Amino acid sequence: MPVRFVMEATGVYHESVAYFLNDNGYEVSIVLPNKISNYLRTLEIKTITDKTASEAITRFGLERKLDLWQKPRNIFKKLRQITRERGQIVEERTTVKNQLHAEQIEAEPNKNSVKRIQDRIKMLNKQEKEIRTEIAALIKENKEIAGLVQLICSLPGIGLLTAAIVLAETNGFELIRNKRQLTSYAGFDIIEKQSGISVKGKTKISKRGNKYLRKAMHLPALTAIKHDERFKAIFSRTVAKHGIKMKAAVTVQRKLLEMTFTIFKNQTKYDKNYFRRNEEQTIEKIMEAA
Repeated sequence: MPVRFVMEATGVYHESVAYFLNDNGYEVSIVLPNKISNYLRTLEIKTITDKTASEAITRFGLERKLDLWQKPRNIFKKLRQITRERGQIVEERTTVKNQLHAEQIEAEPNKNSVKRIQDRIKMLNKQEKEIRTEIAALIKENKEIAGLVQLICSLPGIGLLTAAIVLAETNGFELIRNKRQLTSYAGFDIIEKQSGISVKGKTKISKRGNKYLRKAMHLPALTAIKHDERFKAIFSRTVAKHGIKMKAAVTVQRKLLEMTFTIFKNQTKYDKNYFRRNEEQTIEKIMEAA
């Protein structure tokens, strides 16, 4: 009987071992972290250590019928590398711009310091532009991926860069079987603190997932709220219920990410008139019932 290695998907940390084992002919199964976390709750383990976590993963692998892991396609690996590099550049550029602002509002700014900071911003702008061009070229040279990106970009607010990040961070949704898994993988799943029997705390997203996916959904969600009736309605309902705009925006982010998976799975473009047609059908049913 062949030996199979089971491991958690822990960002980039598990990948070197997975590649090594796969290259040497061993069977490998990689499990989403939320599955292991949920399984751990069913066991009588009071203290979570590396040893008890390893034992739990081993038991999980023995009890479940897991899919064999395959190396991610090269294009997804490349896209993930350069989209993450771009993210680092954007963060650094924000920091440098803040430094420039702080320097410029001083009583007597140092002209040489200002010049050097401005040069750094120009360099970072150039690098960010180069990466965007590289991302577009990678997608364009692969007709299948280009087609998928085009479908995902039919969603309001979603552009080529966001579509590339989603596909890269999920390896083309390789480990994702449903929307619930996707939201948990991204850290959009809801957790609720409870004290005693009936006293409940505020709900919030777990943030125990892929931060790159969550971050990628921020600006697209704001655009979708502004320009699409469906997402505008989701936002308005959530604000009316909770009174917190940030929570409503996160709800739209989660919904937008779920819909990328739906579009990927169904291979169909987003129908921007769906909300209007659905509303009209609901009104017709009400009228008929009356």
